[in-house]
Amino acid sequence: MVEYFELVCDEASSDVVLVESGRGVVEVVKVLRRYTGLSLWRSKLLTRDVPATVLEDVSPELADAVVAVLREAGAVAEARQKPV
Repeated sequence: MVEYFELVCDEASSDVVLVESGRGVVEVVKVLRRYTGLSLWRSKLLTRDVPATVLEDVSPELADAVVAVLREAGAVAEARQKPV
């Protein structure tokens, strides 16, 4: 007897991508440190090496929240949904 299973995923995971750091680099670095836990130096490097993936495999709600905070700080960021 062969059984088949279908995986059902309630929500797909998302990535947060920093596209451009904008003028408020200091504020963007503060936001990156708060949400990623990276050091000041590493956060500053992320703002220079754009586009950069800031968070990977997070819920869509968290991704949208982080994108909103990054935009408030003056950055250009987007949440990219991963294919299922």
